Amino acid sequence: MVQPQVACQLIVFGGRDRTDLPGVLREVAAAGYDGFEGGPGAMGVAEMKALLEEVGLKLAGVHTGYEGLEDLEDALSYMDALDCHLLMCSGVGSRDGGLEAYERAAEVFNDVGRRCQERGIRFCYHNHSWEFQVYDGVRALDRLYERTDPRYVFFCVDVYWVAHGGDDPAAFLRQHLDRIGTVHFKDMGQDGSFAEVGQGTLDFPGMMEVLAAKPDLEWIIVEQDRTTRTPEESIALSRQYMQDELGV
Repeated sequence: MVQPQVACQLIVFGGRDRTDLPGVLREVAAAGYDGFEGGPGAMGVAEMKALLEEVGLKLAGVHTGYEGLEDLEDALSYMDALDCHLLMCSGVGSRDGGLEAYERAAEVFNDVGRRCQERGIRFCYHNHSWEFQVYDGVRALDRLYERTDPRYVFFCVDVYWVAHGGDDPAAFLRQHLDRIGTVHFKDMGQDGSFAEVGQGTLDFPGMMEVLAAKPDLEWIIVEQDRTTRTPEESIALSRQYMQDELGV
């Protein structure tokens, strides 16, 4: 297996990345990450290139919501210029639309994924736990996966939300291995809270054993929505565990 690189999702910084991106990325680099995932167009291309060269990081991926896909061409041009190959999307436009919302979104995602592929970019749907809701005997996430074209639409599997939705993360990864574009790692505390990788209840060695059969996995991304520690402490703790215990 080609060793995946490890990136940090900037959500843990609570919005500070929007006001002090250089300072945030210096902390990410100091914690030992190879790259980061953030929103599209955080700063101009030339300025971002200079900052990435200064801190020694790569733009691993760009994350947007369903509505943000309306600005797809701007995002793709930005990613092209920064040699970024992963576009993540969360949400299907409505949580109240039942299976029809997922079916409509699947059509949109197939078109978006095709346009991404033409630019050498993988389009990945990022799950939460609400997609595990069952409608008329059908789990919503399963319907989305069924209706999306495996040539164009990949999955950004968030292992915390898989567990929160009632599934086993390692088994879920194994089931969908062929379509995984990347993974989001965060742990789950005994009370269901967000926890740093290796500080909770999830079986990360088991997940890594599954992912070892995925030679094209370019990035593993640490994404912790909130933390009781400082963001700097949180990302460092997750990164240290992954280096020491998971070998990445």
